[in-house]
Amino acid sequence: MHPFALTPRAEESPPADNGISRSGVEPLPLPPYESDIHCVSVIGQIEGHLAMNDENKTTRYEEILPQLIAAEQCDGIKGVLFLLHTVGGDVEAGLAIAEMIASLTKPTVSLVLGGGHSIGVPIAVAADHSLIAASAAMILHPIRTSGLVVTAEQSFNYLRMMQERVVRFIVSHSSIGEEELSKLMLSTGELAGDIGTIVVGREAVQCGLIDGVGGVGDALAALRAGIAAKEREEQKEKKK
Repeated sequence: MHPFALTPRAEESPPADNGISRSGVEPLPLPPYESDIHCVSVIGQIEGHLAMNDENKTTRYEEILPQLIAAEQCDGIKGVLFLLHTVGGDVEAGLAIAEMIASLTKPTVSLVLGGGHSIGVPIAVAADHSLIAASAAMILHPIRTSGLVVTAEQSFNYLRMMQERVVRFIVSHSSIGEEELSKLMLSTGELAGDIGTIVVGREAVQCGLIDGVGGVGDALAALRAGIAAKEREEQKEKKK
């Protein structure tokens, strides 16, 4: 069994009351079974070189990247599902995760649940197919830092380069145009005391940022379709 298979906790036998009296939910069937889909959660704040305190929920790139490498090499994993509920975080760490997702040769699907804000946007669009829950939101805004640090032309140029990197990635991995994306990022009046735009559910699809509105079932169906298409391509290559 591959190291990242989605498997439930093994038990010798189900509890006498089948667990319903304690949790109100019938427990999952007992093993043996395994999934050929690996699920990666991107939650809370995306942590970069500086560690967050223990009270914050974080996604650490040094933990995500080895998972993706393992999934890419494991024959038992046919596709990868990314679940997003993130406020954003470290820009370069987020871009590193997004680049890794985009470079996977196995089918990938992303699903934005709750929120996929800031640097979470490139991560969401990096997958082969992206979905967003009807009630989920995404905040688009330019690169920013906390405090007044833009004291020299070099500092300003660095922030501008970072902004261009993010914009190029989003545009190249979605259907939104650069002009439309920049317009949304620089919009005033949408966010209190800030610039940017909030898009919710279908709005993210209408502007070309996300491929469709859906939930877990839709995400798994899209991933299964991608896996089937890849297998057909591999069969054609073998026949040549």
